[in-house]
Parts: sequence; C-alpha cells; structure tokens
Amino acid sequence: FRDMFSLTTFNEKGRLPQVEAALEAVAKGETAVGIKAKNGVVLATEKKLLSILIDENSFHKVESISKNLGVTYAGITPDYRVLCQKCRKLNQTHVAKYWEGMTSFQMAKKIGNGIQDSTIGGGVRPYGCSLLVAGYDKDGPHLYQIDPSGSYFGWKATVIGKNMVNMKSFLEKRYSDDIEIEDAIHTAILTLRESYEGEMTEKNIEIGVVRDDGDFKILSQAEVKDYLREVEQKVVS
Repeated sequence: FRDMFSLTTFNEKGRLPQVEAALEAVAKGETAVGIKAKNGVVLATEKKLLSILIDENSFHKVESISKNLGVTYAGITPDYRVLCQKCRKLNQTHVAKYWEGMTSFQMAKKIGNGIQDSTIGGGVRPYGCSLLVAGYDKDGPHLYQIDPSGSYFGWKATVIGKNMVNMKSFLEKRYSDDIEIEDAIHTAILTLRESYEGEMTEKNIEIGVVRDDGDFKILSQAEVKDYLREVEQKVVS
C-alpha cells in the first residue's frame, strides 16, 4: 500500500504501481483507432457526452497540432488537453528555430521524453492518457502511440482504450500494407463498431485524416455521416 503513493519506488515485483494505474485509466477510456494507409493516416475515436445538455461543439477528441500533425487519445481528458498544449508549444518552438514544423517522429520522441520525466520525479504523477499521433512528411505517412510510461512506437494500425485487445485482433484480420486512405477510414469505423454500445452517429464519433497533400483535417459531421452511410451499405451488401 505504501508503494502505491511513490512514483519512484518499484514494488516487490519490479513494477511501478502508479504507472500501471495510469495504464488502467487508459484501458477504461473511450476507444480510439489509428490506421496508416499507403497515402495517409486516419484517427477515429468515440465521443460520448456525459449529458445531453453538454454542447457537443465545446470540446474535441481529435485535435490538430500543426498543418501536418493530428492527435487523439484514450484516458483522462484534462491530461490530454495539457499534452495538446505541450505539443503545440513544441512545434511552434521548432518552427521559430528551424523554419519548419516537427515531424511525427520528432513530436512522439519529445512528448514521450516529457511523459517519462513525470514518472521519475517527486511531486508529480504520470499522465493518465495514451496518445495517437498521425502525420505526413517527406518520408510518407506515420502513426505513433505514446503511453503513460513514456514509451512510444510506430504502428501500422493500433487501438487504445476499452476492449483494445479484441479490437486489435479485429484490425489484424483486416489490415494490409497496401490499404488506401478511403478504405482505412471505413476500417476504422468498422473497428469502432465492434464494441460500440448504442447507435453510432456522426455526433458521437470524430475522425481526423492526413492525406498525401500533408494537411491534417478533422472531418465535419456531414462528412462523417457520409462515411457511416458507406460503411452501412458495405455491411448490408
């Protein structure tokens, strides 16, 4: 019990309980999916409101970090908001110094290092969320996952949040290296549908896409509705 309140103390099994607790917060969060295609990357996530009285336009779960970078998360929302601010500041500092924005790898490395710092210092706690970072640069599309431990890895396709193990298995059966971005959007929606509770509409999911033009774009509700219709037609046929 004493070790649960010490970030820098390993328990008798060689684990850091507070980091594991942060990972549990991620596992309880709303599901988010990332898929890298030949010509872009798609991020898709659930966006369930706690009350029908909440203004659905007052917050977003998929955010643009720069012209070519976007991010989503699973876990604790305020922690995500703070990390988004850090991402934007890092990118602006990089632009001021090098006259160009950060790549997705550079962002994942910088944020991963910062998150790891919060697991070894006194008076702080780990961030209770995992991030998916999507980007497109001169080397093509990239997708990175950053966890509360500070670990970051490049992925072809991944899921974070509730039921992520089963949904990764679903992705493994459907993913191929030559997948196009339009098919990747459909696959992301189908993956979310696997464990979605209730009716999925354009109001309770968000989708962000970066294509080979290098511009990260958050799809409008009308665009999401069109994709949902296309997926439904595929399922029926």
